[in-house]
Order: sequence, then C-alpha cells, then structure tokens
Amino acid sequence: MALVVALPALGGPASADEAPTRGRIDGDVALVLGAGMVIAPRAPRLECEARIRYLDSAGVFVAYEDSAAFGSEPKRVLSAGVELRPLFLGRWLEGLEVDNARLDLFVDSFGLELGVAFSQPSGSAFGSTRGLQIGLGLELPMLPKATGPWVGLHAGVRWNQDAAAMGLVQNVDDREAYVALTVAWHQLVGAHLVNLGDRFAR
Repeated sequence: MALVVALPALGGPASADEAPTRGRIDGDVALVLGAGMVIAPRAPRLECEARIRYLDSAGVFVAYEDSAAFGSEPKRVLSAGVELRPLFLGRWLEGLEVDNARLDLFVDSFGLELGVAFSQPSGSAFGSTRGLQIGLGLELPMLPKATGPWVGLHAGVRWNQDAAAMGLVQNVDDREAYVALTVAWHQLVGAHLVNLGDRFAR
C-alpha cells in the first residue's frame, strides 16, 4: 500500500525507454465503460459494465446482464465487486516491460475479481437469488496506449448463497460458469487521490 501511495511522487523509472508506462500514469484513475455478451449454460445475455481503477491496478466494478433478446435464464443479473491487477506496478518498477506496447498492456491487464451477484429467475423478483462471484479477466487494447478502445475477456464462476455457504452443488442453479466478451473504452483521468488533502505552499 505504501508503494501505491508513493508511486505518483516517484516520477517513474530512471529511463522511460526501459520501462514505459504506455500512458497508464497519465492519470491516477482509469474509468472504463463497456458492453458485450455473457455466455452461460442457459443461453447468452447482453451486458454493460463500468469499472474504476486506481493506477490501473485496483478498483471496483459493476455489471448488468439482460436476457430480453434471448429469453434465457436467469432473466437479469447484477454483479458488483472489487478487481485487482497485480502485474502492472511490479513489472513497470522492475523494468520488465517489453518493446511491444500492446503485449505489455495485455499482460498487465490480467485481473482477479471478487464480488456478489443478484439474479432474477423467471417469475421471481429481481435479486431473489444472490450469491458469490469469482472471476479472472484479460483485455487487449486496440491502440498501443492505455486510453482508448479495448476488447475484454472475463470468465468466472457464480455460486448461489446456499451453495456458497454450505458447499452443496446439485445443478446449474447452484453453480454457474460464465464467459463475458466485451468492447470497452478506457479513459485515464487525473483525480489527484494521493494528494487530495494537501495544501499548496504560499
């Protein structure tokens, strides 16, 4: 945590050519808006998502899925949680980035996701089924920089609350695997979260 807090004041590595950031510290916060499709055992669902990351390394996400176009089950799913991308800061500070910008951004996009999911089966109220969600993510930039369009792949498993609490899995209602394919826009902005409470010297 101390490293993350101190990073904006470090000014980066001694040589930008040796360990380029690909624009990921042009701002301290990454805003992500995307849309796509979720593939699950009981047909696909359309999806939209929003993510906020600090230093492109840790943040939160929320995603909404709707099956209106396909008539699949469950009808709707809302998921939210936290995301951790553990590779970027370590690779950058150790000068392990390579000459290929897209490859660097792709490798460093590896993320771990942990959250909760609220589902609406047919004939039930929204959120009548809830549970635990664990996933992994990878994203590939269309441009050789952090800000711009990205193609994403997120996959994981969801357990309903009973299966998560007691470990009893009898069918797909108890445990469901999913894969989400998305296209998203990433925007780096300077929110100045580190020096939020600082005062300018007079």
